Amino acid sequence: MTFDDTALYRGITDFAQDTPMWVQHGAGTWTEAGLLVFVALFAAGWWRARRDSPRAFATAALAPLATAAAYVCSEVLKSAVTEERPCRAVAAAAVSLAECPPHGDWSFPSNHATIAGASAVALTLARRTLVWLTAPLALLMAFSRVFVGVHYPHDVIAGLGLGALVALVAVRLGAGMTTRLAEIMRRSPAPAVRWVLGPGPAAVPSHRTPARR
Repeated sequence: MTFDDTALYRGITDFAQDTPMWVQHGAGTWTEAGLLVFVALFAAGWWRARRDSPRAFATAALAPLATAAAYVCSEVLKSAVTEERPCRAVAAAAVSLAECPPHGDWSFPSNHATIAGASAVALTLARRTLVWLTAPLALLMAFSRVFVGVHYPHDVIAGLGLGALVALVAVRLGAGMTTRLAEIMRRSPAPAVRWVLGPGPAAVPSHRTPARR
């Protein structure tokens, strides 16, 4: 599979070489460690959903599972396409800021971009206001993979799209069953189960006036 974006790849990697050293180091750190931000957001979403409705808890619980499913789909597609990394395949390109992955670690689609796209969508489905945080983070993650020289632009665009699609489908398909499971398990007498799923929303106090006799 070939796409005509090698010129864009060269332009971005040439630009990366001209940026200050702290920008290059920051991009190198973010392109790998940035995924931990999404892990932290998953954990925060689960903790918050413990005191929310079973439906909200189910969506938060499905977010990391949907992201994992997107990653598996990305790996399957990589094995089918077998596109060489641009840091090896593009002639006269700038040296990549990150170490070029070995032959056999294929380029299309980007696993990092897939995970970022899936995480952004899954977290947004759990809490809509998070889109203002997760969408920029996902785009930054995708761009960083080209910036450090290990992916073509089309790799990260495809990864974002694949991740978003798989996460959307996975959460929508699994929400009903997971919601029912959360409702059942919240009635469990086991302390560990009740701690993981949480107590659910607090009961709304009744403001009824006692009837006069």
